[in-house]
Amino acid sequence: MPRKRASEKSKSDNLFGQARKPAKMFRAGLYARVSTNDQQTLAMQNRAMREYAARRGWTIALQVREVNSGAVRREAREKILEAARRREIDLVLVWRLDRWGRSVTDLLATLQELEHLGVGFVSLTEALDLTTSAGRAMAGLLAVFAAFEREILQERTKAGLAHARQNGKKLGRPATAAIYAAEVRKRHRAGISKSEIARRVQIGRTSVRRILATAKAS
Repeated sequence: MPRKRASEKSKSDNLFGQARKPAKMFRAGLYARVSTNDQQTLAMQNRAMREYAARRGWTIALQVREVNSGAVRREAREKILEAARRREIDLVLVWRLDRWGRSVTDLLATLQELEHLGVGFVSLTEALDLTTSAGRAMAGLLAVFAAFEREILQERTKAGLAHARQNGKKLGRPATAAIYAAEVRKRHRAGISKSEIARRVQIGRTSVRRILATAKAS
């Protein structure tokens, strides 16, 4: 009987005649973020991610926290990316996708960089795991959404410009130098040099010469 158990154990330790390899110990980088007016807490995000990492048997190699709005540059997130570039982590774990990406386009760009580096990405709330084939297929959908987002922004920009033109609004950069044309001509008549006029009015010397040339031609 003991010999039979040993035989059964031997079979369980082999898969189709090959010895099983021990599971890789992944090094995870945890990223948590809240906005300045967010009711969620960093502690809640960190606790959930640490518990998840423990269940998966991952080692937490890096853990960063950030408090800012979604529009500003995320310095702490850059630390995670730098760690990925140095191959110090094997995957990035976040609590939710909107904690990581500022937009679909930004999210896709960072995920593509991580994929290029061979670093996985896991979002706890959405159950998105790019270390699996199903998760990588989901990343393909994100590319579609990013393209859709860019098209929407372009259409909104075009619509805004058209609406402005219809309402008689002049588009483009303001003619800053032209605003000071009368002041430039006045100072020039007073005998002030072009360089000094440019310094006092705080416009370029080329603009001063252009204004005076136009006045002379007229």
